[in-house]
Amino acid sequence: MFTNIPLKWLVVITVLTGTFTVILNNSMLNPAVPYFMQVFDADAVSAGWVITIFMVAMGMSMPLTGYLADKFGKKQVYIAGLLLFVTGSVLGSMAWDISAIILFRALQGVGGGMIMPLSMVLIFDAFPREERGLATGVWGVAAMLAPTIGPTLGGVIVELGSWQWLFLVNIPTGLLAVFFSLKFLPKAVKVTDIRLDKSGFVTVTIGVGAILFALGRMNELSHLYNPVNLGLIAVGSLSLWLFVKIEAKQDQPLLDLSIFKIKAFTYSVIIAMVGSISLFGGIFLIPLLVQNVYGYGAIVTGLSFLPSALMMGLFMNIGGRMLDVRGPTLAAAGGLIILSVSTGAMGFLTMGTSLWLVFLLNGLRGVGLGLSNMPSTTAGMNSIPEKFVSRGSAMGNVIRQMSSALGIVFVSIYFEVRRAQIMVNGGMDIESASLSAINEAFVALALITLITVPLGFKLGREYQQKAG
Repeated sequence: MFTNIPLKWLVVITVLTGTFTVILNNSMLNPAVPYFMQVFDADAVSAGWVITIFMVAMGMSMPLTGYLADKFGKKQVYIAGLLLFVTGSVLGSMAWDISAIILFRALQGVGGGMIMPLSMVLIFDAFPREERGLATGVWGVAAMLAPTIGPTLGGVIVELGSWQWLFLVNIPTGLLAVFFSLKFLPKAVKVTDIRLDKSGFVTVTIGVGAILFALGRMNELSHLYNPVNLGLIAVGSLSLWLFVKIEAKQDQPLLDLSIFKIKAFTYSVIIAMVGSISLFGGIFLIPLLVQNVYGYGAIVTGLSFLPSALMMGLFMNIGGRMLDVRGPTLAAAGGLIILSVSTGAMGFLTMGTSLWLVFLLNGLRGVGLGLSNMPSTTAGMNSIPEKFVSRGSAMGNVIRQMSSALGIVFVSIYFEVRRAQIMVNGGMDIESASLSAINEAFVALALITLITVPLGFKLGREYQQKAG
């Protein structure tokens, strides 16, 4: 069946299968939180941990992935991550209460934290520099498509089946990814004479974990003043500050922060951060727009993400080809401009706006995200020395994870606060107030993206200079 497919593309198929399984599962569980509250008689805080613990566990395990990959081999660590994720899925389907689900979701998160950073690294190992844009563009379809279709699929599973299937659906694709990994991933080269930076590991784990934990607890204004959340942010920030100080003195740092001196990599990370904030901000806002303002159901809400998902997939491939042929300037800067304009246009919707316009604008957002995100990331990773690719990928994934959480926190708190203010001061009904708050949030996301456009041009210049 696979005899006519080059081995390097079989590697892409392998990591795409694993990536898609991880991201799809996490996004599927978002609409199921109220259902868990009902089934297990849990409060909102406990049920919310089903989502939060995965994000925290994944973020905490990612920084260690580069070291583990060097020590034991990329292939072995990637397969270990898949097996952990599948094991967590099997156990999750047999959970007896909400605490058990949270525990097994944490296990899934650790596995996901090993899978995600190594996916791009394995592709980089399989492809020469001049072909990586197209390869990562194909792989990136899974990373960007899954969050848009996951909530709809999760809602359908909960409505038509039982919550256990939210875990069981991972098992076939997860095992398929293990089979592909054993068969197609090349034998990994291990790095000898390597030791674990224990102090760096402790500080970055506490730092990332505390901040992600705090962000996961925030969805309204009062949470910003919560002493526990403020304490977590303080502890996390202090730990990350100590981590930076420690890494500067280590001869074998856990994450070599010197790669941020390479401007192309730094620019690519910032562009990826903004893309994550815009993507997940939209994933939060669009269901509110379609359901709470326009009064449509979950199925129409899911369909509203379809144009974005399709365009992201298509233009990731186009952007990857553009990177390989012309460099990242046109894809990165052009994508950011399209993303900022289409996101800004969603800030001018009215109660009488036709639904097709929401579909169209969300599709254009997909074009912008597809063009700007993965080509920029690939260009940044291409610009760093090959020996730093594993740890650079882990670092980039941690930052994107935190940016995604920050995007959701920002738009959720902004929406709640502004809607309440508009209803009190403007005398609007809840639908009109919701629309006004959503419009303002989209304009804010557009401005954040617009500010980043010059970095797309700077990334292109740095990339071409390094290539030249």
